[in-house]
Amino acid sequence: MNMIKGLIKKDLLNLSSYKASLIIVIFCCGIAIISTGSINYGPIIICTILGMISLSTFSYDEISKSNKYILGLPTSKKEIIKAKYILAIGATIIGGILGLLLTILVANMMNYLRPEELININYESLIITTIGGMWGISLIQAIQIPSIYKWGAEKGRIQMFILLFLLILAILGIGFLIMKANLNINLEMIESFMNKFGIVLLILAMVVMFFISYKISYKIYKNKEE
Repeated sequence: MNMIKGLIKKDLLNLSSYKASLIIVIFCCGIAIISTGSINYGPIIICTILGMISLSTFSYDEISKSNKYILGLPTSKKEIIKAKYILAIGATIIGGILGLLLTILVANMMNYLRPEELININYESLIITTIGGMWGISLIQAIQIPSIYKWGAEKGRIQMFILLFLLILAILGIGFLIMKANLNINLEMIESFMNKFGIVLLILAMVVMFFISYKISYKIYKNKEE
């Protein structure tokens, strides 16, 4: 466990150069909320930025070839992969929580300063939107991390976009076939079900995605020669 902590600390030190960029992004999100009055995009943007920044550690490792050095230490490939996933998942969770809190804070501040132009804060909708954003970035991470282990940081990104494109095409294709088949779908029942269990399903989906992704990444990296 100490080795995993050390690997995460190494990645966090590499990411310290992003501090200024994060402050600018948060500031811009605040301006967007103030100017548009739409608060649902704030948590999604911040969660996405933090989630994607966590993946940039692979580029640092690839450029510095640090894995060759790390594997010479008393550590294992499983610990290296665990550290990457803990960092990615942690960044997603922190991004979601930070985005949610900052959005609520900015919206309430603006409602206090501009009572004549109140921003409507639907907390339930905001939480659902935040978790939806976390699910989206988790899907990207779950696809991209194994792709990076398989093809490297640069090619992995390309493969990830190809896989996402194919996934979107498959979803659109299924939707088209359902429409053509004239299936009688009770949308009210689906909406009611999602309102009751949507958050739980999204969280379970994230857990399953990361578990499968971790298993694939470990299998690829275990058989890979550095």
